[in-house]
Amino acid sequence: MQVAEMFRPVLGDEAPIAIRAYDGSASKPAGAEPVATIDVRSETALAYLAGSPNSLGLARAFVSGHLDVDGDIYEALTAISELTVSDVPPSTLLKVAARLAPVRLRHRVAPPPEEHRQSGRRHSKRRDSTAIEHHYDVSNRFYEMVLGPSMTYTCAVYPSAGATLEEAQDTKHELVAQKLALEPGMRLLDVGCGWGQMAMHAAEHHGVQALGVTLSRDQALWAQKEVARRGLGDRVEIRHADYRDVTEDGFDAISSIGLTEHIGRRNVPSYFRALYGKLRPGGRLLNHCITRPDHLHRAAADPFIDRYVFPDGELLPIGWLISQMNAAGFEIRHEENLREHYARTLADWSANLEAHWDECVAEAGEGRARVWRLYMPACQVGFDVNNIQLHQVLGVKLGPDARSGFPLRPAF
Repeated sequence: MQVAEMFRPVLGDEAPIAIRAYDGSASKPAGAEPVATIDVRSETALAYLAGSPNSLGLARAFVSGHLDVDGDIYEALTAISELTVSDVPPSTLLKVAARLAPVRLRHRVAPPPEEHRQSGRRHSKRRDSTAIEHHYDVSNRFYEMVLGPSMTYTCAVYPSAGATLEEAQDTKHELVAQKLALEPGMRLLDVGCGWGQMAMHAAEHHGVQALGVTLSRDQALWAQKEVARRGLGDRVEIRHADYRDVTEDGFDAISSIGLTEHIGRRNVPSYFRALYGKLRPGGRLLNHCITRPDHLHRAAADPFIDRYVFPDGELLPIGWLISQMNAAGFEIRHEENLREHYARTLADWSANLEAHWDECVAEAGEGRARVWRLYMPACQVGFDVNNIQLHQVLGVKLGPDARSGFPLRPAF
């Protein structure tokens, strides 16, 4: 059986994906024109798939360059997003397994060097630090090219269909500021602050004193230089630290943008309790994080995402997270799902990567760039089809006599 003939029954005759293989075989869909072509470049690609017949094997083949996609990866992933193993007849799977078994024996292939395996106690400070270093301490220049001038690696909020990524990120920061009701002289704690853009926005536009903390040394160094460049040294401090090691308290507001995904289910209750304890009475918390849409979707990250992108990441149902936030003492005042906005954000990041492909490869290596070329469109599809969501939840630590400090109707 030739390689293309082997994969066609798995994809299905109608899937708009063409297949081209190293053995000279090729296959096109029976229906519409293909949106992309899967290029199986060597038998090593089959060895990776045989060793891990799931997203991990596919990722290993793609990241190593033994398998590629000619055409739009997002369109290709969208086309096969509904395909499941249950759709494929067992006899077809048995034929593929029989074809791949000797390939696996002939090729004892090691994972690409970009693959990361965690060790030690899950979500210990050391292990969390290692996970963050794996993804973020790559190259600040690489992130500048992918994220663009806004240098913000979290979901943007698009005020209009024609808004740019930079406008959308600025809108997101201002939305958080409005939800937190920031005013001059307030103290803001931004946990998991990334490259410090929320803290700097709050200081520049709302006159607050901001402390940002990040586990990434590279992020902290970049942000500290940017704080100095923008003349914000008297109002913004960026600290390379774990949020659990912040000793200060009495903050007027806390923003947590993209941190909860790294906390782990068992640590979420103590996470919210810790943030509650850092606030003064009447202080607000804005928690912004990726979630799964319900309790039926698995919490553990996809194997590809876990090994190559966000080690130890856990996505939790929004209802459960709100319950834990409430149990920690917060009164919940507002919640919204920005799922469609994250799909657009990822599309813009992907466009930046492709526009700067050669420079990104030169800066971070081809394997790392290929990780991003695959993972961002894959996540975009995930948001499109509601496998993952993005929620902002606003809570308040009530003051005396249960006063919330909220107006009758919020400005945001």
